[in-house]
Amino acid sequence: MAESRPRFPFPRYPTGWFQVAWSSDVEPGQAIPVEAFGQALVLFRSASGELSLLHAHCPHMGAHLGHGGEVDGETLVCPFHAWKFDTSGECVEIPYADKVPKKAKVACWTIQEKNDVILAWHDLEGRPPSWEIPTLPEFEDDEWSETWHRKWRIKTHNQEMAENMVDVAHFKYLHGTKNLPEASVVREGPVLKMETQTVMETPAGEVTGDLSATAYGFGYSINRFSGLVETLLSGAVVPVDEEYCDVRFTFLVKKFGGHSITRGVGKAFIAEIQRQLEQDTPVWENKVYIDPPLLCSGDGPVGLFRQWCKQFYPEAEYAKTYEAFYGKPLPKAQTG
Repeated sequence: MAESRPRFPFPRYPTGWFQVAWSSDVEPGQAIPVEAFGQALVLFRSASGELSLLHAHCPHMGAHLGHGGEVDGETLVCPFHAWKFDTSGECVEIPYADKVPKKAKVACWTIQEKNDVILAWHDLEGRPPSWEIPTLPEFEDDEWSETWHRKWRIKTHNQEMAENMVDVAHFKYLHGTKNLPEASVVREGPVLKMETQTVMETPAGEVTGDLSATAYGFGYSINRFSGLVETLLSGAVVPVDEEYCDVRFTFLVKKFGGHSITRGVGKAFIAEIQRQLEQDTPVWENKVYIDPPLLCSGDGPVGLFRQWCKQFYPEAEYAKTYEAFYGKPLPKAQTG
């Protein structure tokens, strides 16, 4: 039987920083299972607070360290035979053996914790991080609210979701916004910045505001809204497997008018963003990838966006998925 044509002409797992959990998901002395990049992983925080993301399966006999594994001081203990692994993935103790085998270790991922989230670096070629995610001052500022979290699992690709950022026409015709916004987009290496003006309907009437969105690759974006109230939304999309992505939104609102008013406005804003994402979901889950798209005036800088995207795929992997999608080799003009 012939293999089915892939849904997209680009690799499933791009290069970049991707959120695998919120900071509050894993307390000191706790371990949790994680699904990302088509792999089973385990995230644990040692007693001293050090975080570690490891390949999930014990090299001894394959037990999943995130299901029943316990943290003992600075180590993670396998639930099957009590082998102990430190935060680098090295096995440091086997309670019934005199010597630890040299191969007794599991792969350890590069991670960072900031802005209320835990991010893992992924690269198909195993290269180290080539950019950083900035620390946002709002998360430590008493003038801003507590954080609110939302999570979805959606059958799509990171690039398809990220393309919404520059597809300005859909905001009016899918989401019902009052205007057809014009976007100013700038590329700076792995960073894409967009500025646009929006008009939203609120209980207080129409509110005009500015949206400043900055994407750091496909995995993490920072969105600042002004208007009725200043709001910050960090958006994170991680490919779970060959079909699904986990989407996590983290919200903060600048305080005004007392706690109850701030909280009420924050909840209303979150509800609107949630409404729009859930309108997008059936489109993402059922659309096909058209390349080149049949664009017209008012569609936004989709072509510029797609050129920016290519840097997040290793050339050899991109050529492989391109040929599987189109049934022909990648043209030389598109390599390099």
